[in-house]
Amino acid sequence: MLYFLLFIFLIAVFIMGMSILRAGLFQLSGERFKKLLERVTNSPFKAMLTSIFVTALLHSSSAVMVITIGLISAGMLTFPRSIGIILGTNIGTTFTTEIITFNINQYLVPMAVIGAILMVFQNVKFRSSGFILFGMSAVFIAIQGFEFLSTPLTELPIVENILLMLNRSHLLSIVFGAILTALIQSSTAMTGITMGFLSGGILNLDSGIAIMLGSNIGTCITGYLASIGSGKESKLCAYAHIWLNVVGVLIFIPFVDWMSSMAQNVAKSPDVQLAHTSLLFNVISSLVVLPFSEQFGKWIMFVHGRGKK
Repeated sequence: MLYFLLFIFLIAVFIMGMSILRAGLFQLSGERFKKLLERVTNSPFKAMLTSIFVTALLHSSSAVMVITIGLISAGMLTFPRSIGIILGTNIGTTFTTEIITFNINQYLVPMAVIGAILMVFQNVKFRSSGFILFGMSAVFIAIQGFEFLSTPLTELPIVENILLMLNRSHLLSIVFGAILTALIQSSTAMTGITMGFLSGGILNLDSGIAIMLGSNIGTCITGYLASIGSGKESKLCAYAHIWLNVVGVLIFIPFVDWMSSMAQNVAKSPDVQLAHTSLLFNVISSLVVLPFSEQFGKWIMFVHGRGKK
């Protein structure tokens, strides 16, 4: 029971760290990002590149989706011009999963201490830098905790049974990843947890990849919730995000075992293998849709209807 409570605590630490990190980055340049998104959406390709950049810096596709939906709701952006942004968020968020595979354990305590000190400064740049350092250290500490707890957690019968089921079924792993991600509202946190179990050797890589695919569906819940009460075009943006990820996952399900084999040939560490696979999936999904972004937008409007509230 103690290990399970510690696991819940680490999830909270991870999400808190991501929130603090994102807050620091947004304080430094959040308004610039909003204006940038407003200016570059005349071209789906430019919008996608800008969205990749903004999402990578903010370390959150959900944050960029909420900003985009807010811009649409405020009349500063139209749904058709948001398609490129949606495609870019899926790619940009994979930079975070790549970063958390780095080994910076020896710097975590100094980062946390320096960050905590800077957070009390009145100067915005110093305080924001403190948020970034402290948040990043919390994220990495949580990742290490997930890896440490992976083995003792399997001693709990319920966890052992869940892992056994996930290792036997890709579909179940996808559903599990989608539901848990929707509950904690962070695909990065879900991927971080999965990396911990992979590094502990108690979860198969193919199951980890399936969970990652599911997390791409589960993360859509944040954008959908943000669109409630924000107008019909905001809802279309949320629907486009959902369709993009759901269809992408359905197409990739038959290739889970192939992606697992491919990942093991390009990296030795299972957490890095998962990060690379996440990047591959999201890049392919977005680039395939990019040339047809206009048609994709029209299809969303046809399915969900411009006149619907």
